[in-house]
Amino acid sequence: MEQKTGGKIGVAVVAALVVGGIAGYWYGGKIGYDMGYAKAEEDASQVEEEAAKKATEETSKAANPFKAKNPLENVETDAFKEVKKILNPFE
Repeated sequence: MEQKTGGKIGVAVVAALVVGGIAGYWYGGKIGYDMGYAKAEEDASQVEEEAAKKATEETSKAANPFKAKNPLENVETDAFKEVKKILNPFE
């Protein structure tokens, strides 16, 4: 009879391990899912904020005429001096 009692205890231990493993897997999956979902929401909000900031900067650059590049920036001659030399007979 001792052998049957040991077998019952072994079956009970294996059943408890299986039930505990299933419960732990389910609980851990639920906790992990909740944490992952919260992280995904946070990441999505950060991406939206960065996209909005980038769009605002691009729009402000396009709409601001004072940030435009000067087309005469590299011109080195002074047209008024040349005209003055040509038109002023006293110089």
